[in-house]
Amino acid sequence: MPDAASWSISAPVALGVLVFGYLLGSIPFGLILTRLAGLGDIRAIGSGNIGATNVLRTGNKGLAALTLVGDALKGTAAVLIAGRFGAEAAIIAGFGAFIGHLFPVWLAFRGGKGVATYLGVLAGLHWPSALVFAVVWLAAAGLTRYSSVGALAASIAAPVALFAFGQWQVAILFVLLTVLLWLKHAQNIRRLVAGSEGRIGQR
Repeated sequence: MPDAASWSISAPVALGVLVFGYLLGSIPFGLILTRLAGLGDIRAIGSGNIGATNVLRTGNKGLAALTLVGDALKGTAAVLIAGRFGAEAAIIAGFGAFIGHLFPVWLAFRGGKGVATYLGVLAGLHWPSALVFAVVWLAAAGLTRYSSVGALAASIAAPVALFAFGQWQVAILFVLLTVLLWLKHAQNIRRLVAGSEGRIGQR
């Protein structure tokens, strides 16, 4: 999606798409799917996170894949639906979806770390940069076997790619999202430094 030429969106529309994006992003697919599958509360398993990586620790790869897809698609859906009101609305809704995933009101504002939703928002706003993100994630995670390393590396690559493609306004958004993603990965970073971070597939 191209950058907006100017920020002309009205305050009511901006607030509306922000709330819409937040509510869509706050749907906790990992928690819902694991409960429906009879696996209990995912927050009591592994890292306690509601994202796909922790769902994988249940041993159910199918549920992990569905969680990944659901968390990504809610970000993409927020962008594409709000995009009917213009590029500015799409950007604001994407921000809302990411914040909703990180801080869902339904879970006392304790959500996931945002990797899949980050990718979903990116895919909706500029799919070539989403491909860059995916390639970097796969390469870094595959080489290290740490999902967190893949996420951290890819989240740096994404805004760089956006700037390179000339997507300035989207790039600025993703600089902010990257900062938030790194903050949500603070414990992972500490564990990586300490050598105690769990590897992909490890329960």
